[in-house]
Amino acid sequence: MEIQDQEQRLTRKGKETRGRIVTAAAKLMFERGVAGTSVEDVRLEAKVSSSQLYHYFKEKRELVLAVIGYQTEAILHAQEPMLSDLDSMEALQAWRDAIIQLQIQRQCQGGCPIGSLANELSDSDASARSELAVGFMQWELAIRRGLRSMQERGKLSGCADPDSLALALLAALQGGLLLTKVRKETSSLEAGLDAMLAHIGSFIV
Repeated sequence: MEIQDQEQRLTRKGKETRGRIVTAAAKLMFERGVAGTSVEDVRLEAKVSSSQLYHYFKEKRELVLAVIGYQTEAILHAQEPMLSDLDSMEALQAWRDAIIQLQIQRQCQGGCPIGSLANELSDSDASARSELAVGFMQWELAIRRGLRSMQERGKLSGCADPDSLALALLAALQGGLLLTKVRKETSSLEAGLDAMLAHIGSFIV
């Protein structure tokens, strides 16, 4: 909340400079990890002075929290057309296909941007863990809304638990992305998502 308040008080030019710093940090932390990215690395990538960088971020920890928010927003925005309409098996299948295609385009590198941050930071930074939990919850809620819509329209059995199914689908996605990153191929991601979609499909009426 404090970060959002600070950003709202910035001028247009200030927001542009701050945004350039966060974008540069997100890129480097995705490629190298948080520990492998120094403040100086970010400064050089963003092409700003040290005084500019420290004007917006007093310490690396503040920058990391901003990157978590940036990556969460970027992921949800990129999936927005599909996440806002995951209310049929066809829509879920299209979402599954798009995720796998993205990993193929990335040559199975990087995994999930917020998943990678969670793996690195959750045990060592309570504030980062809380922000990451919020990001994952936003993702889960988007899936949950679609499943609830299916149930409300009578397309999904009343025996189904949309909340549990949404959480399990997100868990399958995250586990599949991690294995895809390690194995450099998408079969584990496909298997996890396909198993969950088949399970959801068993409740279709």
